Amino acid sequence: MPIKEKIKSHFTTYETSIDENGLEHRRPAPREKIINPLTLVRKLTLMNWVYFLVGWMAWTMDGYDFHTVSLSVSKLAVYYDTPRARISQSITLTLLFRSVGAAIFGIAGDLYGRKYPLFINMLIIAVLQVGTAYADAFETFLAVRALFGIAMGGVWGLAASMSLENLPVECRGLFSGVLQQGYALGYLIASIFNLTIVPNSPHSFRALFYIGAALTALVGCLRLLFPESKQFLEAKAHGQQGGHAKAFMKEARVQVRVHWRRCVYAVVLMAGFNFMSHSSQDMYPTYMQQGKGFSAQNATLATLLGKVGAIIGGTIGGYYSQFFGRRLTIMVLCLIGACFIPLWVVPDSLGPLIIGNFMIDFCVQGAWGVIPVHLAELSPPAFRAAFPGITYQLGNMISSPAAQILSSVAESLKRPTALSNGTVIERPDYATTQAIMMAIIFVWVGVWAAIGKEERGSRFEEARAAGMGEVEMEEKERGIVVEEDRERDGSGEEGKKGGVEYVEDVEAQRRR
Repeated sequence: MPIKEKIKSHFTTYETSIDENGLEHRRPAPREKIINPLTLVRKLTLMNWVYFLVGWMAWTMDGYDFHTVSLSVSKLAVYYDTPRARISQSITLTLLFRSVGAAIFGIAGDLYGRKYPLFINMLIIAVLQVGTAYADAFETFLAVRALFGIAMGGVWGLAASMSLENLPVECRGLFSGVLQQGYALGYLIASIFNLTIVPNSPHSFRALFYIGAALTALVGCLRLLFPESKQFLEAKAHGQQGGHAKAFMKEARVQVRVHWRRCVYAVVLMAGFNFMSHSSQDMYPTYMQQGKGFSAQNATLATLLGKVGAIIGGTIGGYYSQFFGRRLTIMVLCLIGACFIPLWVVPDSLGPLIIGNFMIDFCVQGAWGVIPVHLAELSPPAFRAAFPGITYQLGNMISSPAAQILSSVAESLKRPTALSNGTVIERPDYATTQAIMMAIIFVWVGVWAAIGKEERGSRFEEARAAGMGEVEMEEKERGIVVEEDRERDGSGEEGKKGGVEYVEDVEAQRRR
């Protein structure tokens, strides 16, 4: 095939449907017209809203619970009589262990359904939040936060799969963005409680953990009040041995063998995305105070306004990705974000810096708003709780040293700064360090997104549950049906139904 045709084929978006035998059919997706977001909102039924809102609340509480430690670092350092740097080790431990939880709860969600794994997951998080508050020794605190990382890692895959599989296909882009920004909302809620409740509570910083435990348990209990996803129940009903652990593991091995390149691609993509968010957000309050000399109150104000930009950006990014494509939306937002780096780091006055941070968070989280639906569409359909969750958290694990790298480099570089009284002092050069890191990361994410595939409009809810019968598994191993409304390899050979329909063995499919 000529290079021009290969490039055209690479950037063509294909929609995927799944027939009654569990085999995938792909054809070029028609270009969708932009639909008013209010029209999309009105398309949702009551049960669509129930599934989505509970998944959204679960992810929001995940964001809240994670940030309870980062908002309490100074108080925890005093309580344990330990340097703040050592308290921050608990955050690194949490990030490192999240991939373990993604695997455990993701597999459970695909094997047994979304309902009870999510309930158990949220209950464990609530217990560990209380355990964090009652940890008397620093070593106990670290152990509890490591276990918390395992529990936290399971939420995203379960919440995203449950929320999106119960939505109309055309609504998934918009609600993907809303779902992902639940994490930023969780941070906002925790910050507000930290500013208003904690100073007036006899429990001090523990109040954050108690509130988080109660709300997290409440979300878990809410999940018990409505049934399993309709698509999941129907898929189970069609499988001869649906949910059987042996058949499940057999299919999992087949999917890894067939889709290992896609797994690697998704992990590298998520590593870039997590580097992008950690490098732009984790050290921002420190940058504002140590690098620019602002008060803690002004740094907090800039951070909170940045989170507002993140929520708006994520919603808009997810919405437009439904019409312009997942990859193109990510690429455009990375380009716009790179253009705003100078406004993010060069000014010395508060107003322009707040605007720069608002726009950087808008672009970073705007691209993030595409991720829940993008990973769900790239997933093997029967593994859309495990695949997104594991790749997301493996990328997170790779990016866990981001804040430490940024801080170490910035602290080693000193920038002379003249104060208002004429005194010249040296400050850590967070501005230059952050600017260079974010420029590199924006290029990384934009280019890597362009390299990959996209399956916008995939009807993954039609898939059978993982662990189908042995007969179906043998058919799946033997071949994959692919239907394309175009000529095959430019040969001009027309197939059936206006396109080419053929069955290939797994190795041939991989070579293509």
